[in-house]
Amino acid sequence: MPTNRAAYLTAPSSTPLTLSPTPPRYPDETELLIRTAAVAINQLDWKVQSTPWDDFTYPLILGEDVAGTVIAVGSAITRFKPGDRVIGHAVGFFSEDERHGGFQDYVVLEGNMVCGIPAGLSFEKAVVLPLGVSTAAAGLFQSAPAGLGLSRPVVGGLAGKNGGGTVLVWGATTSVGSNAVQMAVASGCEVIATAGGKNLEYVKGLGAVKVVDYKSPNVVEELVAAFKGRRCVGGFDTVGSGDSGKGTAAVLERVEGKKVFVCVDEVPEALPAGVTGVYIQAVDIRENEVSEMIYGDYLPKALAAGKYKAAPEPYVAGIGLGAIQGAFEAQKKASARKVVVSIF
Repeated sequence: MPTNRAAYLTAPSSTPLTLSPTPPRYPDETELLIRTAAVAINQLDWKVQSTPWDDFTYPLILGEDVAGTVIAVGSAITRFKPGDRVIGHAVGFFSEDERHGGFQDYVVLEGNMVCGIPAGLSFEKAVVLPLGVSTAAAGLFQSAPAGLGLSRPVVGGLAGKNGGGTVLVWGATTSVGSNAVQMAVASGCEVIATAGGKNLEYVKGLGAVKVVDYKSPNVVEELVAAFKGRRCVGGFDTVGSGDSGKGTAAVLERVEGKKVFVCVDEVPEALPAGVTGVYIQAVDIRENEVSEMIYGDYLPKALAAGKYKAAPEPYVAGIGLGAIQGAFEAQKKASARKVVVSIF
């Protein structure tokens, strides 16, 4: 196997990341090895660095969003072969296996968390997807009480098809929100969403039927009015700020239908009577049928057919593992874009 290097977080709160060689990487039977072409930066990455988390084993390789070329596959892998172009959700942060960390030249990916990408889609555009896709899928498609339990997404699915109901997505310009809008529509649901005022048309372009500026002093009233005559099938707080969860809950309290929302961070306390919040994590889908539903079936077909947008748009902040530390700072300021680093 080729020589490998990784960008290590060597200790809690250490800065900058340290570039070091690693042992060669090999996939197990249900895994594949890729040569990394691009990585994307998530809040999780810089928050782990900036906050002293003592419950990890250091040195630690961060990074969840990766894109690249398959180098080797395990004996149980049939969907991929060397030379294939793929994106994948790297799960080293949760598996505690440094082979699975995204910020390295060669990454081992779990086979059910990988999706092939078409030739016309660049690695830098495609790499914005994995963590957002996994988190959105966990919230939308896992059965209750773990998620909203929406119908299976269909390539070319239309909003409102077969009475799918309406989903509220709070924060539709986030990586999770951009994917949640598209996948909810593909499942047959209409989407009502919030976004910053300059991004309203962007979210409509993803398929939302109504988008409200979250900064509006009447945001809850405007969302409730948009739900008039519609049946709510749940909400999705993709921001996890506390205020976003309270806003989501306030809307669900006043609309007809299901009064459950999923949240990417801790659910706010003291929710309105009858409203339930559920905390979800992207890696939840590793252990159930949702990973194969999305990565094995829906997403590769939708990308190949041009029916799914790699969103949000990438902002390429540099080249090589050494550019990742600077990209952390760029990500903190990004709006409706995802910061990306090209590796090879």
